[in-house]
Amino acid sequence: MPADTLSTAPLRHGMRQIQVELDQARDTGPLRTIIIPPCPALLQRLRDAMAQVDPDLTEVARIVGSDVAMSAALIRVANSPAYLTGQPVQTIGQAMNRLGLERTAAEMAAFLLQRSLPLQSPHLKRFWERAAKRANAMGFIARRLPGMSADLAHTYGLFCHVGTPVMLQSVKGYGSTIVEAGARIDRSYVATENANHRTDHAVVGALVARVWRLAPEVMAAIRRHHDLDMLGSEDTEPEVHTLVAAGLVAEHLMRRHEGLDPDADWSGHHGAALHWLAIDEDELAIWEDELRAVLDAA
Repeated sequence: MPADTLSTAPLRHGMRQIQVELDQARDTGPLRTIIIPPCPALLQRLRDAMAQVDPDLTEVARIVGSDVAMSAALIRVANSPAYLTGQPVQTIGQAMNRLGLERTAAEMAAFLLQRSLPLQSPHLKRFWERAAKRANAMGFIARRLPGMSADLAHTYGLFCHVGTPVMLQSVKGYGSTIVEAGARIDRSYVATENANHRTDHAVVGALVARVWRLAPEVMAAIRRHHDLDMLGSEDTEPEVHTLVAAGLVAEHLMRRHEGLDPDADWSGHHGAALHWLAIDEDELAIWEDELRAVLDAA
């Protein structure tokens, strides 16, 4: 997870407002009982290593090698059909050479995030698979939008719905809420969450991003990723608009890849998202074709 995922720049109005909201909800509101796992030490080491102007490949290899399960996972990815060329890799160094530094860091971050929330729940059956797909789709989109950070995009895609497993871990009855929210057509998913628990996965996910010191742009985008009327509003930073709009596109393309119908967020707000990103339906169709192989690999 490279340097752009951690920011020390002064916060502007929209992001600062969200931080105040989260702090108040944690001190005196519904987030008091939410348990946020600590940021894994290895993830912090990875962020520090990738924050260098010239990331230290030896340090990244040490981080991978310090955990047997993570080493095995990285080698497994390098030997997957998407990357297998010639002989299978057998060492960490070979896996890193095949994947490249950026993909290595992304795979490590996904592994460490999943391990930090070791829940065995039928509600998470495809959660981590879709998180990896979303992160890869966001990275793909960022590389096609001038000025958008692929690192921020990938991080947002990976963490966008992290509030869901955290709520499953901390909130009694949340599993039933997931079923109810997915079935109701009279109100939105987050409206059902708030009706049952006085908070929702977008708020809790933003709190994870705050506690783990992810970039404030990522924190704010997670908080507002279902608040899609905000697209284009003046009280939100442009970087947050871009992450949210690109996330809506990524989710839509994932659903298309999975043979699913457009969801309510896309049906109601895709025009605003495409307008903000300055792309049209024809370009979106090209992206869908190009992204197919990326999602197949994920």
